[in-house]
Amino acid sequence: MKTFKSWNAFVKKRNALSDGGNCGIKMKQLPFMGVICTVMLFIVYRTTNYQYHETEMETKLHPFETVKDYRLPSENLKSLPRDIMQARSDLEMKPLWSRSSLRSKVNVTTNKNLLAMPVGIKQKENVDDVVQKFFEANFTIILFHYDGNVDGWWGLDWSDKAIHIVAHNQTKWWFAKRFLHPDVVSIYDYIFLWDEDLGVEHFDPERYLKIVKSEGLEISQPALDPNSTEIHHRITIRARTKRFHRRVYDLRGKTKCTNASEGPPCTGFVEGMAPVFSRSAWYCAWHLIQNDLVHGWGMDMKLGYCAQGERSKKVGVVDSEYIVHKGIQTLGGSGHPTRATPIKRTGGSGFDLRTEIRRQSTWELQVFKERWNRAVEEDVNWVDPFLRYQAQRYRKHKRRQTSKRSHS
Repeated sequence: MKTFKSWNAFVKKRNALSDGGNCGIKMKQLPFMGVICTVMLFIVYRTTNYQYHETEMETKLHPFETVKDYRLPSENLKSLPRDIMQARSDLEMKPLWSRSSLRSKVNVTTNKNLLAMPVGIKQKENVDDVVQKFFEANFTIILFHYDGNVDGWWGLDWSDKAIHIVAHNQTKWWFAKRFLHPDVVSIYDYIFLWDEDLGVEHFDPERYLKIVKSEGLEISQPALDPNSTEIHHRITIRARTKRFHRRVYDLRGKTKCTNASEGPPCTGFVEGMAPVFSRSAWYCAWHLIQNDLVHGWGMDMKLGYCAQGERSKKVGVVDSEYIVHKGIQTLGGSGHPTRATPIKRTGGSGFDLRTEIRRQSTWELQVFKERWNRAVEEDVNWVDPFLRYQAQRYRKHKRRQTSKRSHS
């Protein structure tokens, strides 16, 4: 009997030790599992946070690529499944055939910037100089042939890689409105919409864009060499000692540019001969181009509204990469600087075609101004952003003055 009791006690003691051991092991595992869970939660948080910021950056850099059905007229497309619709296009040429191993890469776009120019065969040599520089920088090139002569360009090495569009006697604004729709050019970071009579000996597209990006310029232009044939606004003249500038100070002439000047042509201004637009700025500028006005006069004074912010900060002229404006009036002209083209009408006296073009441009300028004023008056919800910026600056100035008085 005693033996049985002692055996029973031994068994209970062993079970107790065993349970205590397991419990000890479990107690030791709890802190370790807590550390593992904490580490996993931290990794998940950092990954999610990184993905969020990446998405935010992608949205800012490529706003059109983040919206699958951007501005699709859904009411008229109800008969199609939503995901079959591609909201964007581009100006990249596609191969008619490709090896099976390359088919997955057909849609990969390497050209992220665009140069668009109106061209005539008389300026072939100068255009060749310009385009060669931009091709070396991996630009997509689109040429608007206003004289109808495309065959004369095929001898150039790059011609079959460029896009050629023909329409007789049309301006670059006419072409741009019809062939540079924001959805079509939304893959390009920057759109260069240049005239054909620009010398680029001192201009490098890649260095230019580095400056534009680093300074946050949404609308820009290269400065003009002081020896250019035609200079209309002092702000476009190259400052030899500067990398870029956003404003000009000039007390001569009708327009006085001082520290108090807050609008074009003293600040927030580029001219129409060689503007460069960011993707977002072009989306706005394209809508500003009038469908029925072809010369674009007056637009340069309003482009600052498309600068995606305060025009005195987001619009600038790059001095270190500059161009020469040769002033060659080819559209409706002779193809030589400042030379008039007299034309005789049947049964009438001769007239200067350039003079007629200037009259048309002046009339369009007046029409554009009237439309702008009327639109501002009729849109009761529109608030001039630059009046708001001025009010903000005024309030900051008053606060600084008040702070100085309180400290003195």
